[in-house]
Amino acid sequence: MKINEFTREEVFNNLVTSPAGLDSDEAKRRLAEFGPNAIRRTHRRPLALRFLEQFTHFLALLLWLAAGLAFLSEYLNPAEGMLTLGLAIIGVIVINAVFTFVQEYRAEKALEALKRMLPFRVTALRNNSELQIPAEEVVPGDVIRLSEGDKVPADIRLIEASGLRVNNSALTGESEPVGRRTDPVPGDPINSTNIAFAGTAVVSGSGTGVAYATGMRSEFGRIAQLTGSVSPGLSPLQKEIARVTRVVAAIAVVMGVVFFAGGHFTGRPFWQNFLFAVGIIVANVPEGLLPTVTLALAMGSQRMAKRNALIRTLTAVETLGSVTVICTDKTGTLTQNRMAVAKLWVDEELVEPSAPVGSETHRLLFTAAGLCNNARFVDGEYRGDPTETALLRASREALGGLDAKRFYEVPFDAERKMMSTMNALQHGTVVLAKGALERVLPLCTSIMDNGRSEPLSAERRDDITHAYHVLMDMGLRVLAFACRPVTGDAAADAAAEDIEHNLVFLGLMGLQDPPRPEVPAAIAKCRQAGVRIVMITGDATRTAVAIARQIGLATERPVAIDGQTFSLLNDRELKQKLGERELLFTRMTPKHKLRVVSMLKQQGEVVAVTGDGVNDAPALKRADIGIAMGLSGTDVAKEAADMVLLDDNFATIVNAMEEGRTVYENIKKFITYIFASNIPEIVPYLAYIIFRIPLPLTIMQILAVDLGTDMLPALALGSERPTPGVMQQPPRKPTDRLITLGLMARAYLFLGPIEALACMFGFFWVLRGGGWDWGRDISSLDPLYLQATTACLTAIIVTQIANVFACRSLRESIFTIGITNNRLVFLGISVEILLQLFIVYHPVGNAIFSTAPLPAGTWLVLAPFAVLLLAAEETRKYLLRRTSPA
Repeated sequence: MKINEFTREEVFNNLVTSPAGLDSDEAKRRLAEFGPNAIRRTHRRPLALRFLEQFTHFLALLLWLAAGLAFLSEYLNPAEGMLTLGLAIIGVIVINAVFTFVQEYRAEKALEALKRMLPFRVTALRNNSELQIPAEEVVPGDVIRLSEGDKVPADIRLIEASGLRVNNSALTGESEPVGRRTDPVPGDPINSTNIAFAGTAVVSGSGTGVAYATGMRSEFGRIAQLTGSVSPGLSPLQKEIARVTRVVAAIAVVMGVVFFAGGHFTGRPFWQNFLFAVGIIVANVPEGLLPTVTLALAMGSQRMAKRNALIRTLTAVETLGSVTVICTDKTGTLTQNRMAVAKLWVDEELVEPSAPVGSETHRLLFTAAGLCNNARFVDGEYRGDPTETALLRASREALGGLDAKRFYEVPFDAERKMMSTMNALQHGTVVLAKGALERVLPLCTSIMDNGRSEPLSAERRDDITHAYHVLMDMGLRVLAFACRPVTGDAAADAAAEDIEHNLVFLGLMGLQDPPRPEVPAAIAKCRQAGVRIVMITGDATRTAVAIARQIGLATERPVAIDGQTFSLLNDRELKQKLGERELLFTRMTPKHKLRVVSMLKQQGEVVAVTGDGVNDAPALKRADIGIAMGLSGTDVAKEAADMVLLDDNFATIVNAMEEGRTVYENIKKFITYIFASNIPEIVPYLAYIIFRIPLPLTIMQILAVDLGTDMLPALALGSERPTPGVMQQPPRKPTDRLITLGLMARAYLFLGPIEALACMFGFFWVLRGGGWDWGRDISSLDPLYLQATTACLTAIIVTQIANVFACRSLRESIFTIGITNNRLVFLGISVEILLQLFIVYHPVGNAIFSTAPLPAGTWLVLAPFAVLLLAAEETRKYLLRRTSPA
């Protein structure tokens, strides 16, 4: 027989377990036997293969070609130094491969570490006690509790189900939720209604089952084993970097060919022209750009995690800087999610929840709050939805613990906005209901007043509605409660699935959830950053408006649209409403939220949306940035989201947006820094071919800059803190290019020429000081020539030290942001100086890079160019701030 054909007792017997669950020792033994409950990645590329791939991409093939030509020229024309050049280019390929591999590996490990910060936990029975355990520790025979929003951790044979419906789309592709039951079912388990499969989601209701297949033995694991794993592609930003790198490399090749031809026509020897062409190519190719960007994104993700924003994809980091609208929930995000019953309306008067229980109505109100409820009090703590735990706490404090058998449940539904149960009380079976007043009140035909049931007249309906408005104007979330005695066969009544009729109205409970103290400042920061905030809540309009005013979201007369009105709006009308400055949507369902997000995206907005329920998943996926709640969110919502708030705090979204903008800005900073040094590397070659002077900079010295001294300062720029004006600028358009004409002009036409002037000055200063005359040839081994090229290289290093400070901001003065507040910059500069001292003064450095020691006076002559670069850049930033305020 198959597991789906077993009775409840046979399930326990075959899996050698019991309704009390496994004991701890047996669970450990089974974990050792069956292994972790995890889907192993199949067909993962070995590290060695991934390392070898770094030698075969476009740039590497380009450099392999150059190295091959160098070796060929050494064979055909020995003693021209081409062997050294060929070996140097291979060194570049190897260094670049190692650097890229290490950076990508670090970025991958960083993302894996972030994922481990959000463990997938499940509720299991062990030793007859409910425990929260990691999903990886679930073993066959574990008794698992399931509730709305849970992700099913293993293949489970259900033994209890109350309105349980699951979404099997992860397994079957069918998006419609399907009901689950507990009776034995013949046939294939995959089609059985008493099985909840690993990886599927609980849409509504609750249930209990016994795990029978875990990890790769589950249906989900078998499919994963057949299909293998799909590696994620590059993010849009990484694709753009790769594209720019190829374009720059192609330009370099064209320049090399053009100047090779130019040298040929001006009578230069072939090998000199070849050397020149290779130098142009090596000087232009940004070898380490893509891995540096990848690492910067990963580092940004880690910094966001420290600020309680867990990024699930690198793409989200770059998108955060473009967000123009945030659609946010109220409860738990704008408020503290510390629900507590603050007021009661019972027996037609407002009372405190701590007041003595004075009537039968009062007692039944607390009874309904405690039993029409799926929260639980386990091991001295309340577990469940914050609203339901607040109701259960109030009920227990008023009446003590309640124990009543539940016959039936009509689970809460976002569309119905109410929940009902049928329970056995001492005086008989009763239907208990709670929910939104507009849902519960129409189902009531009478009202309980001081323990007596009386007809519900129109006047009394008006009194209830007035009390409801009074509580909402206090900023309270208000729930209505009702009951109905059940006569006859309770099971038959439940089976009819129509228990919500002829209800007796009991009263109202107002729950308070105070706003988070940091939210008003975060909302003000959003306004400064040009980001609109739209509240989308299931609460009533008056409650939402009261909270909006408290947190500064509503400063004038906000436009509030409830779910009923929203349903009547056509697309044109909705578009008009979405243009309002202060906008609140109330009594909304997840379906409504999805429509708002879709319409905003159609209008060209970049939308971030928050959600915590299983039904929020479509809106989270539809948004540009889906944001799930880490504390109160369901597993399904977290799976659908791009970002998870570890503290459920709206201010964390704003912090993450600031960090996203900063990451993008920092990438621009180090690209400017890297590109600026290309000009002083290219100009010496242009001067060499055009003016027939000795070559001021060798290829090995170029490589010393690109793959040696520049690397750590560039990475340090990737860790810059947010600049003061980053959240006072409008959001970046998604169509904006990372590498713009402005960036290229700043690097190639402003900073680069100053560095080129410095390096050429240093070269000629040493040559002229040593007695060299224009037009006279000089040997490449002459000590004067070696000193001159060393001065050229040193000038680039000195001005790049100034450049790293210049590039720390795009428009703010270095004296405004602070010179000493990025320690990594000073670490990078220290390493840069030590490397240069090694190259200039150590015999090994002299031999490798064809350099010679410089007198101290040469350094002093070059230092003013660093000051010139900083002064010129400060002047440019000052003029930019004056002519183009942020």
